[in-house]
Amino acid sequence: MSVRWKLTLSYVGFLTLAGVLLAAVIWLFLLRYVPNTEIDSAGGFVPNRDDLIRAFAPKAAVVVVSLLAFALLGGWILAGRMLAPLDKIQNATRIATGGYLHHRIRLEGPSDEFRELADSFDVMLDRIEAHVAEQQRFAANASHELRTPLAITQALLDVAQLSPDRDTGEDLAKLRETNTRAIDVTEALLSLSRAGNALIGHDSVDLSLLAEEAAETLLPLSEDHGVSVAVSGSTAMTTGSTSLLLQMVTNLVHNAIVHNLPSGGTIWVWTSQDAHVASVTVENTGTVLTPQQAATLAEPFQRGSNRVRSDGKVGAGLGLAIVNRIVDAHAATLDLHPRVGGGLRVRARFPTHRTRHLGESQQPPTQDPRVGGSAARIGT
Repeated sequence: MSVRWKLTLSYVGFLTLAGVLLAAVIWLFLLRYVPNTEIDSAGGFVPNRDDLIRAFAPKAAVVVVSLLAFALLGGWILAGRMLAPLDKIQNATRIATGGYLHHRIRLEGPSDEFRELADSFDVMLDRIEAHVAEQQRFAANASHELRTPLAITQALLDVAQLSPDRDTGEDLAKLRETNTRAIDVTEALLSLSRAGNALIGHDSVDLSLLAEEAAETLLPLSEDHGVSVAVSGSTAMTTGSTSLLLQMVTNLVHNAIVHNLPSGGTIWVWTSQDAHVASVTVENTGTVLTPQQAATLAEPFQRGSNRVRSDGKVGAGLGLAIVNRIVDAHAATLDLHPRVGGGLRVRARFPTHRTRHLGESQQPPTQDPRVGGSAARIGT
């Protein structure tokens, strides 16, 4: 039985019950007090109880039957009008099930439960459509990125097969380099997938400690590239996944190191916190970027035309994309701005997690390490 029939029969049942109760009230509070004997009256005929019942019962039966018919018809129409928004939602569900995610309900009318349900459904479709579009774009870009090393590998194998007397030392070196490239891209893809699907924890995290740990971890890499890393700032508390936030800061510092040209550049890492925002900023010297290039660097596989690594290799273009995923998962924001004179400035801003003990408030000052203040210089 459909919901419309259930509502209709419910209306019929309630109206029938109301009619029966009305008849019972008439009997209990009116007819029972009328005597059932003949009443002598000088003015003419006076009906007794039986007379009133014979006159009332047929009329009451007709009224109850009419009430049933009216309730059935009126209940069916009323239930249909009440459930009309649900039909629109059901129709949108069928359309979305068929793969057409662009359709929206956009229900008009008062802000009732059906309107809230329709709005929630539209929001869900927006997110699903964006997610599907992102996955399709990501799959296309990933296929393009992995196709290149696989094609190179196939070409090298073909050359080796056609020339069996050829010195394979150089070919093996190229195969190793190409295979390493494919592995790097695959690992970056896995990291990006994990960052988008990870369950965000509720750890109390100090971003300044993560910045120091990331700089210490990447100290050999920064020394190898001749890049100095200056870490400063104060306590910046937020809530989230410690492992993901550490990966985010590590990616930012690593990205700043490998894209720092010319050799001997500088990286500044600092943290700050105010009443509402805890932030970590990584700024590095390097090649000149336009605002348009900087705005696209957080997209997967976007490296920028002048985005050259200091080791001469071509990156997968997923470092900042992973950072962006982690930032989105923590309901934070990521800002990318080119530096005057070359390089990039990246700032991740998170909602604060302020701790108070006995009325003491933690609100560290904001300090840019490039304009003074103490800084721990790491690297050479």
